[in-house]
Amino acid sequence: MITIQLKPKKEESLQRFHPWLFSGAIQKIEGNPTEGELVKLVDKNGDFLALGHYQIGSIAVRVVSFQNEKIDDAFWSRKIRLAYEMRKSLGLVTAKNNTYRLIHGEGDTLPGLIVDIYDDTAVMQAHSIGMHEIRETLAKAIVENVPDVKNVYYKSETTLPFKAAIEPEDGYLIGKETEQIDAIENGLKFQVDWLRGQKTGFFVDQRENRSLLERYSNGKSVLNMFCYTGGFSVYAMRGGAELVHSVDSSAKAIDLTNKNVEINFPGDPRHTAYAEDAFKYLNNLQELEQKYDVIILDPPAFAKHREALRNALKGYKRLNAKAFEQIKPGGILFTFSCSQVVSKEQFRLAVFSAAAESKRHVRILHQLSQPADHPISIYHPEGEYLKGLVLWVE
Repeated sequence: MITIQLKPKKEESLQRFHPWLFSGAIQKIEGNPTEGELVKLVDKNGDFLALGHYQIGSIAVRVVSFQNEKIDDAFWSRKIRLAYEMRKSLGLVTAKNNTYRLIHGEGDTLPGLIVDIYDDTAVMQAHSIGMHEIRETLAKAIVENVPDVKNVYYKSETTLPFKAAIEPEDGYLIGKETEQIDAIENGLKFQVDWLRGQKTGFFVDQRENRSLLERYSNGKSVLNMFCYTGGFSVYAMRGGAELVHSVDSSAKAIDLTNKNVEINFPGDPRHTAYAEDAFKYLNNLQELEQKYDVIILDPPAFAKHREALRNALKGYKRLNAKAFEQIKPGGILFTFSCSQVVSKEQFRLAVFSAAAESKRHVRILHQLSQPADHPISIYHPEGEYLKGLVLWVE
């Protein structure tokens, strides 16, 4: 195994169990590792620090173990089993909930790996070449350790580092394409398109926040912006909403939203969906003087890297300002950011600025984050990517 020696004092983050080694911390590499290869990290004296996958870029190594142990099929199987047992112990695996995240990267000490479960199918995404190289081993471990899972679909064409000299192909590693599966979340059914949909096909991370919306929807008019699969819309309807409008710029997303509403509430006239740009829709509302009791803003990531942070914060401010204009007195605003590079404080400041601009009295009812099946390693605070606020607007 190739050894990487760190510069003096650069071992401190690893001694605090942070799972990333940055390229600037490297003193020398004994050998010529290929991307994705397992390497050993040592301090200036040659003492063991960690084992991890080597990669090209700012993050040079993603740590898979802080113990000098054998990394074999049994190692990966044990990791998968522990992750499943945690989800089961938390009550996330039930007849009324067959949809959950099994592996959440660094939060499950498996950096670079995401796995979501939809009934009997696991959808796997690799964000590192190291995980890509062992995809077959991981797929086998999932089927062996997660009851009822029969299929593993690999979806990493858009998630692997672009610098890597590989050509990944999406497809089934185990099993084959089955008939349309209805993912069940808290008793509600959703069609999930992991072949063509965003991410793994469904945003599992909003499950608990959708349940919270359900509690506030009775008798209310609800606007769900950036609706994608219509998750918030369906929960609002079960909560007794008077009307629900779903908006997304993608016509395919609108079709999927309409299907999911029809599955759960066939022929229900309370729901209407619009394929339209968010800002254009909100501007039209202003002209029509139409307002809502509840508005949900769950946009895609405005910033995927730090260079885009400034523009992202402007975007959040502008979007929330529009929502404050179109919400009724006594209304409730659910507003989110899923941009990892945007901190909780920065997002809150952007929303605060929008509120101040609106000159309305705004109170924070809830501060939201990702659910328990998207755990955050206490040693890796960067894993907290989902931020949300529930606001009362007078």
